[in-house]
Amino acid sequence: MTDTVLDRFLRYVVIDTQSDPLSTAQPSTEKQKNLGRLLVDELKAMGLEDAHIDNHGNVYATLAANTDKDVPVICFCSHMDTAPDFTGTNVKPQIVRNYAGGDIQLSGDPSQVIRVASQTELTNQIGNDIVTTDGTTLLGADDKAGIAEIMTAARYFLDHPEVRHGTVKILFTTDEEIGRGADKVDLDKLGAKFAYTMDGGTAGGIENETFSADGVEIEITGVAMHPGYAKNRMENAIKIAAEIVARLPKSITPERTDGKDGFIHPVSMQGAMEKASLTFIIRDFVDEKLKEKEELLEAVVRTVMADYPGSSYIFKVREQYRNMKAVLDRDPEIVDYAVEAVRRAGMEPKLGPIRGGTDGSRLSYMGLPCPNIFTGGHAYHSPLEWVSVQDMEKAVQTIVELVKIWEERA
Repeated sequence: MTDTVLDRFLRYVVIDTQSDPLSTAQPSTEKQKNLGRLLVDELKAMGLEDAHIDNHGNVYATLAANTDKDVPVICFCSHMDTAPDFTGTNVKPQIVRNYAGGDIQLSGDPSQVIRVASQTELTNQIGNDIVTTDGTTLLGADDKAGIAEIMTAARYFLDHPEVRHGTVKILFTTDEEIGRGADKVDLDKLGAKFAYTMDGGTAGGIENETFSADGVEIEITGVAMHPGYAKNRMENAIKIAAEIVARLPKSITPERTDGKDGFIHPVSMQGAMEKASLTFIIRDFVDEKLKEKEELLEAVVRTVMADYPGSSYIFKVREQYRNMKAVLDRDPEIVDYAVEAVRRAGMEPKLGPIRGGTDGSRLSYMGLPCPNIFTGGHAYHSPLEWVSVQDMEKAVQTIVELVKIWEERA
């Protein structure tokens, strides 16, 4: 077994860990534990004897301090599952050595091409090694790149006992991609004061702000009737659902927004004549605007339903996560030290928001402040996903420098 970040990454991505939003269990798929058990074995082989996997698939381990200073316990966290958006079965990673520039055609499906025009970060990768899929699956850099980086950094400290550090906790979670990554994390057992998720993208990126997020479920009960005798009587639940989606403002959809603009996004529509259901995700960086979007959605529903007096609906809002910036601003050194670590690793820090969420969003509000650090991955949730080996190495350096800074400043 070799220990480079690339070797680890290639070992992990071939293990199918796709999560399932339709499952009520946690983990939502038992196959996530296959990676968890492998990671426990590797951690124990390193000498982290407390490494274990719990009933929910979460992996915990401790890198013990080797300093006399009173250093806050920090944690590094990544998630093991891959997104339901595209298959993660039978991943065949491909390595483009010494990338010379230009588009990358994927071998398993020649119609899939990673184009420089849409993936402009490729222009900064000339001479680097790029890992892609073969075009038929996800790669799984989200977030197995983060796992490989944390594992490689842990190995570094064990191989270099002369480098002083405080206690470092390692946490690998399940079901992050379906919004449940922090649900079953035992913070008392973890015992950390601060944490960092390794779940970002472009090298040098640090994210201290996320969307606030809610999910909305709408259940519609129509009036079923034989279509031959339906005049002035039938109220088709499928048509009601479709009309709701059609009436939403086009200006607040994911495809029309960027920066700090929020959106309303339908992600599922199912049904028959009598009953139909709609699922939405609502996103904004400001909680008050999140609420406004939910009120707007329900106003659209009421307007549509007014034309169907025999039908009814149920409108349910489920909180998913909140913008972590309010929590992180209380302890600015958490982000400041990450910025310094990125500089020490030879990059210019890029501090900003992420148009999404991480386990760090939930963990921050559970009492574990937790910004997000880059992994080097790009085009997540698609067969065009790719990661730079050299950027993964820079992420390992960033973790190492960050741990050193906490010890130095203690």
